[in-house]
Amino acid sequence: MEETLKLTTYFGERSRVQGRLLADELLDIHARHAVRASVLLRGVQGFGAKHRRRSDRLLTLSEDLPLVSIAVDTRTRIEELAKEVGEIGYEGLIALERARLDGIDGNVTELSGIPNETVKLTIYLGRHDRVHGSPAFAAVCQALQDCGVAGATVLLGVDGMMHGQRRRARFFARNANVPLLVMAVGAAGQIEQALERVGSLLAEPLFTIELVRVCKRDGLLQAAPHKLASDQGASGDSRLRQKLTIVTSEAARHENRPLYLELVRRLRRANAAGATSLRGIWGFHGDHPPHGDRLLAVRRHVPVVTETIDTPERIAALFPIVDELTHERGLVTSELIPATSALHKADGL
Repeated sequence: MEETLKLTTYFGERSRVQGRLLADELLDIHARHAVRASVLLRGVQGFGAKHRRRSDRLLTLSEDLPLVSIAVDTRTRIEELAKEVGEIGYEGLIALERARLDGIDGNVTELSGIPNETVKLTIYLGRHDRVHGSPAFAAVCQALQDCGVAGATVLLGVDGMMHGQRRRARFFARNANVPLLVMAVGAAGQIEQALERVGSLLAEPLFTIELVRVCKRDGLLQAAPHKLASDQGASGDSRLRQKLTIVTSEAARHENRPLYLELVRRLRRANAAGATSLRGIWGFHGDHPPHGDRLLAVRRHVPVVTETIDTPERIAALFPIVDELTHERGLVTSELIPATSALHKADGL
């Protein structure tokens, strides 16, 4: 299998470069490099290094929502892509992570070479892909749950690439092929079993595997976030960062306030480098059947994924906030990111 990398870019919806929207410029770069998979996600709230709040809950703050762009391909192609992205100049943050990309030829990878740890599986699909007449993302979530995976979240993209072809959302169109991703965390054995099922359901499966550490699940502390070894301290790579990912339900509350809103508010108040929340359209957690929005429901029962990236030392200081707010529910994972760069004006996440 070829060595692969994942390039993630965080920026604001109104960010521009040379008179164009940055989102269009980035996805055009992805298209020029014909990356195997990419997706552009629109967040619902967040803040960056300047701590300017962005939220879809207030009209004045919803005009510049956070955007997250993800591109996956071979190391050579992604390094070329990252160099071009880094040269265009804008307010944002780019993160370069290791990932195993598979499914290009329809074969499902074996995870026997991965240590007996928890892994993050991300499956890339088209918005209206079908399996036996039902949405493919729903069939994938059901397969993941049947194999014992603890939870999965479906995030809908607004632009992207699949198998090297551009798939962009447009007005007055069905947008059937706009990419989305299904993100799940589970034991390597469970994920491998699920991939066998998924491989039999999808005509062209495309997915990535990444190592993660589960810190909390359903209020129970399972492990502390990654800590640096002694030889990775102050003399180590200054670009090394750590990402905490917190998955909760939009219906979850903390003192009558949406938990994900309180989480970002607390992180911002604690001077975190940035945070972004992404609302899912479908998903499941534990034994509850996969589901999305319910008609006429007062509270939306969809997953919300919140990410915060900072130095390992700062993540250690911020983790008590996450620990307190997820004392009853939620999934918290930790990942080390080998390289990050704050772009020029550096407005972070």
